[in-house]
Amino acid sequence: MEETRSLDELSRELDELRASRARVVMTADADRRGIERGLHDGVQQDLVALAVNLQLARELADSDPAALKAHLEEIAQDVRDALESARALAHDVYPSLLVDRGLVEALRGAAPRVGFPTRVEAAGERYPPEIEAAAYFCCVEALDAVGWATPGVQATVGIRQEDSTLVFDVVIDGVPRRDEPDLGATLTTANDRLGAVGGRLSVSSEEGRTRVVGTIPLES
Repeated sequence: MEETRSLDELSRELDELRASRARVVMTADADRRGIERGLHDGVQQDLVALAVNLQLARELADSDPAALKAHLEEIAQDVRDALESARALAHDVYPSLLVDRGLVEALRGAAPRVGFPTRVEAAGERYPPEIEAAAYFCCVEALDAVGWATPGVQATVGIRQEDSTLVFDVVIDGVPRRDEPDLGATLTTANDRLGAVGGRLSVSSEEGRTRVVGTIPLES
């Protein structure tokens, strides 16, 4: 009986692993499609507008030099828009702060874009790149999932090391609307991402507060 139960548990674990790998592939494909849309609808359109305005500027230089100055200001705005689109797309793919300054600075850089007050409490230690990436994207996913929160929501992100384990703690204070799904059910990608580096994710809720905790071993 014990052997049968062990085989059943092993079979379930293998099924979960296959499902997790399939989700990782699907998520990667969706991310690539998102990048393509960002390039097409954002950067590419900005560059097309810039090319059109440059052609018009060439014509104005010959026919209406007085109007050229105002048009050059429009071109300058087109350049700024294109740069902003490129920066936003690059940040979504992999923020430069995460590479250059590490996990804590990257999270502090992301906090203003969350849409509600978010405080990051951590020292600035560096960790292996794959560990920092897993923790960063899981924290951001947890914060992004708080679209269900009522006005007045705020969050705190904590990063700490406990022995040979990196722990991140996302505490979200705010009352969810009743018609929204449970936060834990929306963090499948984060759970799969942590599983790929041997980590674990847990979500707990109490009145007015939701906590997402992830652990990642620092030693294999």
